[in-house]
Amino acid sequence: MSSYDAEGLAALLPFPQANAHKYSRGKLLLVAGSEPYPGAACMAAYAGQRMGAGYVETFTHADNVAKLQAYRPSLVVRSFEDLLARDTLESAREGRPCAYLVGSGFDAMDSESAHLLLHVLKYANAPVLIDGGAIAGLSGTAARALCRSRHERGLATVVTPHSGEAAVIGRPLGLSGLPQVDYAEELAWEYGAIIVLKGANTVISDGEHSFAMTEGTAALAKAGTGDVLAGMISALLAQGTDPLDACVLGATLHARAGVAAAMKYTDICVTPEDVIDEIPTAVRQTAERGFEAARVREAAETVESAEA
Repeated sequence: MSSYDAEGLAALLPFPQANAHKYSRGKLLLVAGSEPYPGAACMAAYAGQRMGAGYVETFTHADNVAKLQAYRPSLVVRSFEDLLARDTLESAREGRPCAYLVGSGFDAMDSESAHLLLHVLKYANAPVLIDGGAIAGLSGTAARALCRSRHERGLATVVTPHSGEAAVIGRPLGLSGLPQVDYAEELAWEYGAIIVLKGANTVISDGEHSFAMTEGTAALAKAGTGDVLAGMISALLAQGTDPLDACVLGATLHARAGVAAAMKYTDICVTPEDVIDEIPTAVRQTAERGFEAARVREAAETVESAEA
């Protein structure tokens, strides 16, 4: 696992090779946006594009297809029915990585949402990120068993709950009253997943390794910024980034994009769309900090070598 100092984070940035093509840069498949919430699918998909995925395909409610196509003409958009008709889903393979995002803009009480979650967990031979309204579905025995099965097969599952959603999926396990880090670790163990437990500080844990991301800003405390984070992390997964690295890098870039947006618009006025627009700023800052850290380290090593 890479270290998460400035140099280590910069090394994780998925700059494309000179001979890259849209498929080698990773395909992100989103299952997002129930009928009342097309905006969540829009933001997650756009964030995935900004975060570098080479090909972004979105499955959404049939009534939302035209809305997403109009929002971003570069998106490939299909209906939920199209996805459910497939008993094989796209798999990650050498030179053509991919990942799935399920749940942004889902209605947690909708039976279709639960059906879509189970379908992806059962058939996707690729990393899967579970967000939004799909998270509640994990509290069911079938979904939890599929997560464990994926873990045993070496397939990464990432879950991105806020504290309320974490309480829902922790309740069947008897989890309550734990500190944030301990709660994330327990959920990770029980579900065989990487947990990104969002809050004023965000904790990322795979059950063995835990990290706190403390660079956030209150400007991100608005509906929709979680969809942006989900799109960013899943885009990194789609590009073949190690799952734990993808979660730490995605959460850090999301926070830095929020800070950059707040510098322009103040903590009061930032919108999720502003955060997406500042992803390039966050990427550039992270690359520059890494370059500067490497320069300082190399200078220090030169001095030490001369003194030896």
